Amino acid sequence: MAAKKAKKAAGKKTARKPNAAFMKAMQPSPALAKVVGDRPLPRTEVVKKIWAYVKKNGLQDKKERRNINADDALRDVFGGKRTVSMFEMTKLVNDNLS
Repeated sequence: MAAKKAKKAAGKKTARKPNAAFMKAMQPSPALAKVVGDRPLPRTEVVKKIWAYVKKNGLQDKKERRNINADDALRDVFGGKRTVSMFEMTKLVNDNLS
């Protein structure tokens, strides 16, 4: 009987609210706009679009999967770096949003 009560209590979780700062639409820089488009997007969508671009163009490093090998369009976004870790990518992308 105790197991049934535990299941009911776990089922009553409230939905997590997204952070308003992440959901605010931001304007991409001209360099970033080449990859994600030029209309304002939330940061979460920008990161999703960059990952889609990376996967589509095979830019994820084969051995070290956490790294992205930048092509010409992404190199502008990444400040001229050829290889960027996915953690560093987030900071560099935020520098290209206003």
